[in-house]
Amino acid sequence: ILRKIIHIDMDAFFASVEQLDHPELKGKPVAVGGSGPRSVVAAASYEARKYGVRSAMPSVTAKRLCPDLIFVSHNFERYTEVSSLVLSILKEYTDLVEPLSIDEAFLDVTDDKKNIGSATVIARKIRSEIKDKTGLTASAGISVNKFLAKIASDINKPDGMFIIKPDDAERFIENLAIEKFYGIGKVTALKMHNLGIHNGSDLKRWDLVSLVRNFGKAGAFFYDIARGIDDRPVEPYQERRSVGTELTYEKDLTTSFEII
Repeated sequence: ILRKIIHIDMDAFFASVEQLDHPELKGKPVAVGGSGPRSVVAAASYEARKYGVRSAMPSVTAKRLCPDLIFVSHNFERYTEVSSLVLSILKEYTDLVEPLSIDEAFLDVTDDKKNIGSATVIARKIRSEIKDKTGLTASAGISVNKFLAKIASDINKPDGMFIIKPDDAERFIENLAIEKFYGIGKVTALKMHNLGIHNGSDLKRWDLVSLVRNFGKAGAFFYDIARGIDDRPVEPYQERRSVGTELTYEKDLTTSFEII
Protein backbone atom coordinates (compact mmCIF):
# COMPACT_ATOMS: atom_id res chain seq x y z
CA ILE A 1 0.00 0.00 0.00
CA LEU A 2 1.29 3.46 -0.91
CA ARG A 3 1.58 5.76 2.06
CA LYS A 4 0.17 9.29 2.03
CA ILE A 5 2.69 11.66 3.61
CA ILE A 6 2.27 15.40 4.09
CA HIS A 7 4.98 17.82 5.13
CA ILE A 8 3.64 21.05 6.65
CA ASP A 9 6.05 23.98 6.83
CA MET A 10 5.10 27.33 8.37
CA ASP A 11 6.23 30.24 6.16
CA ALA A 12 9.05 32.37 7.65
CA PHE A 13 7.56 31.42 11.02
CA PHE A 14 9.25 33.68 13.59
CA ALA A 15 9.19 36.72 11.30
CA SER A 16 5.58 36.05 10.25
CA VAL A 17 4.46 35.89 13.89
CA GLU A 18 6.12 39.25 14.52
CA GLN A 19 4.43 40.78 11.47
CA LEU A 20 1.10 39.34 12.63
CA ASP A 21 1.48 40.76 16.15
CA HIS A 22 2.86 44.09 14.91
CA PRO A 23 0.86 45.15 11.83
CA GLU A 24 3.21 48.07 11.19
CA LEU A 25 5.82 45.49 10.15
CA LYS A 26 3.66 43.90 7.44
CA GLY A 27 5.19 44.15 3.98
CA LYS A 28 8.53 45.29 5.40
CA PRO A 29 11.88 43.48 5.59
CA VAL A 30 12.07 42.03 9.09
CA ALA A 31 14.79 40.04 10.83
CA VAL A 32 14.28 38.33 14.17
CA GLY A 33 17.43 38.69 16.24
CA GLY A 34 19.81 41.32 17.55
CA SER A 35 21.32 44.11 15.48
CA GLY A 36 24.64 44.25 17.33
CA PRO A 37 28.03 43.62 15.72
CA ARG A 38 28.11 40.02 16.97
CA SER A 39 24.42 39.21 16.55
CA VAL A 40 22.95 36.61 14.21
CA VAL A 41 19.67 36.53 12.25
CA ALA A 42 17.33 33.88 13.69
CA ALA A 43 14.69 34.31 10.97
CA ALA A 44 13.94 36.62 8.06
CA SER A 45 10.67 37.69 6.46
CA TYR A 46 10.17 37.06 2.75
CA GLU A 47 10.58 40.78 2.12
CA ALA A 48 14.06 40.53 3.67
CA ARG A 49 14.90 37.31 1.84
CA LYS A 50 14.56 39.14 -1.48
CA TYR A 51 17.75 40.97 -0.52
CA GLY A 52 19.56 37.73 0.32
CA VAL A 53 19.00 37.89 4.08
CA ARG A 54 18.91 34.39 5.59
CA SER A 55 18.73 32.77 9.02
CA ALA A 56 22.10 32.13 10.72
CA MET A 57 23.57 35.09 8.85
CA PRO A 58 25.59 37.68 10.84
CA SER A 59 23.37 40.71 11.46
CA VAL A 60 26.00 43.11 10.10
CA THR A 61 25.98 41.20 6.80
CA ALA A 62 22.18 41.24 6.71
CA LYS A 63 22.13 45.02 7.32
CA ARG A 64 24.63 45.54 4.54
CA LEU A 65 22.48 43.55 2.11
CA CYS A 66 19.28 45.29 3.22
CA PRO A 67 19.90 48.77 4.70
CA ASP A 68 16.18 49.14 5.58
CA LEU A 69 16.11 45.87 7.52
CA ILE A 70 14.10 46.05 10.75
CA PHE A 71 15.43 43.96 13.64
CA VAL A 72 13.01 42.67 16.29
CA SER A 73 13.76 40.67 19.42
CA HIS A 74 12.59 37.08 19.50
CA ASN A 75 9.63 35.99 21.58
CA PHE A 76 9.96 32.22 21.96
CA GLU A 77 7.04 31.98 24.36
CA ARG A 78 4.75 33.38 21.67
CA TYR A 79 6.24 31.16 18.94
CA THR A 80 5.74 28.09 21.14
CA GLU A 81 2.13 29.09 21.77
CA VAL A 82 1.39 29.36 18.03
CA SER A 83 3.30 26.15 17.31
CA SER A 84 1.17 24.26 19.86
CA LEU A 85 -1.99 25.52 18.19
CA VAL A 86 -0.75 24.38 14.77
CA LEU A 87 0.17 20.97 16.20
CA SER A 88 -3.32 20.58 17.66
CA ILE A 89 -4.78 21.26 14.19
CA LEU A 90 -2.56 18.58 12.62
CA LYS A 91 -3.57 16.03 15.24
CA GLU A 92 -7.23 16.48 14.31
CA TYR A 93 -6.44 14.57 11.12
CA THR A 94 -4.02 11.86 12.31
CA ASP A 95 -2.15 10.69 15.40
CA LEU A 96 0.89 10.06 13.21
CA VAL A 97 2.40 13.55 13.46
CA GLU A 98 6.18 13.95 13.71
CA PRO A 99 7.34 17.49 14.53
CA LEU A 100 10.73 18.24 12.97
CA SER A 101 11.05 21.58 14.73
CA ILE A 102 8.85 24.35 16.10
CA ASP A 103 7.62 25.26 12.60
CA GLU A 104 7.37 22.03 10.56
CA ALA A 105 6.05 18.49 10.81
CA PHE A 106 5.38 15.29 8.88
CA LEU A 107 1.95 13.65 8.87
CA ASP A 108 1.03 10.16 7.75
CA VAL A 109 -2.58 10.39 6.58
CA THR A 110 -2.78 6.96 4.96
CA ASP A 111 -5.60 6.29 7.45
CA ASP A 112 -6.87 9.71 8.47
CA LYS A 113 -9.20 10.26 11.43
CA LYS A 114 -11.87 12.02 9.37
CA ASN A 115 -11.95 9.40 6.61
CA ILE A 116 -11.29 12.04 3.97
CA GLY A 117 -9.03 9.72 2.01
CA SER A 118 -7.33 12.33 -0.18
CA ALA A 119 -4.00 13.68 1.12
CA THR A 120 -4.40 16.70 -1.17
CA VAL A 121 -7.78 17.59 0.33
CA ILE A 122 -6.40 17.09 3.84
CA ALA A 123 -3.41 19.36 3.16
CA ARG A 124 -5.71 22.03 1.74
CA LYS A 125 -7.99 21.83 4.78
CA ILE A 126 -5.04 22.00 7.19
CA ARG A 127 -3.59 25.08 5.49
CA SER A 128 -6.99 26.77 5.52
CA GLU A 129 -7.53 25.96 9.19
CA ILE A 130 -4.05 27.23 10.14
CA LYS A 131 -4.79 30.50 8.33
CA ASP A 132 -8.18 30.87 10.03
CA LYS A 133 -6.97 30.05 13.57
CA THR A 134 -3.52 31.69 13.58
CA GLY A 135 -3.58 34.28 10.80
CA LEU A 136 -0.42 32.69 9.37
CA THR A 137 0.28 30.82 6.14
CA ALA A 138 1.78 27.36 5.75
CA SER A 139 3.10 25.47 2.74
CA ALA A 140 2.56 21.78 2.14
CA GLY A 141 4.29 18.98 0.27
CA ILE A 142 2.47 15.75 -0.51
CA SER A 143 3.93 12.45 -1.67
CA VAL A 144 4.47 8.79 -0.79
CA ASN A 145 7.39 9.22 1.63
CA LYS A 146 9.13 11.75 3.87
CA PHE A 147 11.93 12.59 1.47
CA LEU A 148 9.64 13.52 -1.40
CA ALA A 149 7.08 15.32 0.80
CA LYS A 150 9.80 17.46 2.38
CA ILE A 151 11.18 18.53 -1.00
CA ALA A 152 7.68 19.16 -2.35
CA SER A 153 6.83 21.60 0.45
CA ASP A 154 9.63 23.95 -0.67
CA ILE A 155 8.54 24.21 -4.29
CA ASN A 156 5.60 26.62 -4.04
CA LYS A 157 6.59 28.53 -0.89
CA PRO A 158 5.25 30.71 0.54
CA ASP A 159 1.58 29.81 1.01
CA GLY A 160 1.65 27.05 -1.59
CA MET A 161 1.26 23.35 -2.10
CA PHE A 162 2.93 20.80 -4.37
CA ILE A 163 2.28 17.12 -5.04
CA ILE A 164 4.83 14.58 -6.26
CA LYS A 165 2.82 11.65 -7.58
CA PRO A 166 4.33 8.14 -7.56
CA ASP A 167 4.51 8.03 -11.37
CA ASP A 168 6.32 11.38 -11.48
CA ALA A 169 8.82 10.74 -8.67
CA GLU A 170 11.60 9.15 -10.72
CA ARG A 171 11.70 11.90 -13.35
CA PHE A 172 11.41 14.59 -10.69
CA ILE A 173 14.39 13.25 -8.73
CA GLU A 174 16.53 12.81 -11.83
CA ASN A 175 16.16 16.51 -12.68
CA LEU A 176 16.65 17.74 -9.10
CA ALA A 177 19.86 19.64 -8.33
CA ILE A 178 21.89 17.85 -5.68
CA GLU A 179 21.74 20.93 -3.39
CA LYS A 180 17.97 20.56 -3.27
CA PHE A 181 18.11 17.04 -1.86
CA TYR A 182 16.88 16.84 1.72
CA GLY A 183 19.75 15.42 3.78
CA ILE A 184 22.55 16.75 1.55
CA GLY A 185 24.24 19.81 3.03
CA LYS A 186 26.76 22.25 1.55
CA VAL A 187 29.86 20.20 2.38
CA THR A 188 28.43 16.96 0.98
CA ALA A 189 27.10 18.77 -2.11
CA LEU A 190 30.58 20.20 -2.78
CA LYS A 191 32.13 16.73 -2.45
CA MET A 192 29.51 15.36 -4.84
CA HIS A 193 30.23 18.11 -7.37
CA ASN A 194 33.90 17.18 -7.23
CA LEU A 195 32.89 13.60 -8.03
CA GLY A 196 30.76 14.71 -10.98
CA ILE A 197 27.43 14.38 -9.20
CA HIS A 198 25.30 17.44 -9.98
CA ASN A 199 21.73 16.14 -10.02
CA GLY A 200 19.62 13.11 -9.20
CA SER A 201 20.38 11.47 -12.51
CA ASP A 202 24.13 11.65 -11.79
CA LEU A 203 23.61 10.25 -8.29
CA LYS A 204 21.52 7.39 -9.60
CA ARG A 205 24.39 6.21 -11.80
CA TRP A 206 26.53 5.43 -8.74
CA ASP A 207 26.35 1.94 -7.27
CA LEU A 208 25.79 1.26 -3.57
CA VAL A 209 29.37 0.12 -2.83
CA SER A 210 30.91 3.25 -4.36
CA LEU A 211 28.55 5.57 -2.48
CA VAL A 212 29.24 3.87 0.86
CA ARG A 213 32.98 3.99 0.17
CA ASN A 214 32.82 7.74 -0.43
CA PHE A 215 30.12 8.79 2.04
CA GLY A 216 30.02 6.12 4.74
CA LYS A 217 26.61 5.07 6.12
CA ALA A 218 24.98 8.06 4.41
CA GLY A 219 25.91 6.48 1.08
CA ALA A 220 23.19 3.85 1.52
CA PHE A 221 20.64 6.61 2.17
CA PHE A 222 21.80 8.50 -0.94
CA TYR A 223 21.51 5.31 -3.00
CA ASP A 224 17.88 4.89 -1.94
CA ILE A 225 16.70 8.48 -2.27
CA ALA A 226 18.16 8.70 -5.79
CA ARG A 227 15.55 6.04 -6.57
CA GLY A 228 12.77 7.67 -4.55
CA ILE A 229 13.03 5.04 -1.81
CA ASP A 230 12.49 6.21 1.77
CA ASP A 231 10.95 3.71 4.18
CA ARG A 232 11.35 5.84 7.31
CA PRO A 233 8.04 5.88 9.21
CA VAL A 234 6.43 9.01 10.62
CA GLU A 235 7.33 8.71 14.31
CA PRO A 236 5.11 10.73 16.68
CA TYR A 237 6.91 9.73 19.86
CA GLN A 238 10.59 10.46 19.44
CA GLU A 239 12.96 10.58 22.38
CA ARG A 240 14.98 13.78 22.57
CA ARG A 241 18.63 12.82 22.13
CA SER A 242 20.31 16.19 22.52
CA VAL A 243 19.79 19.82 23.50
CA GLY A 244 21.90 22.61 22.07
CA THR A 245 22.61 26.16 23.16
CA GLU A 246 24.91 28.87 21.82
CA LEU A 247 26.53 31.96 23.30
CA THR A 248 28.11 34.69 21.19
CA TYR A 249 30.72 36.84 22.92
CA GLU A 250 31.11 40.56 22.33
CA LYS A 251 34.68 39.99 21.10
CA ASP A 252 36.82 37.04 20.11
CA LEU A 253 38.45 35.11 22.94
CA THR A 254 42.14 34.80 22.14
CA THR A 255 43.84 33.68 25.35
CA SER A 256 43.57 30.43 27.29
CA PHE A 257 42.73 32.45 30.43
CA GLU A 258 39.64 33.96 28.74
CA ILE A 259 38.48 30.62 27.37
CA ILE A 260 38.77 28.87 30.74
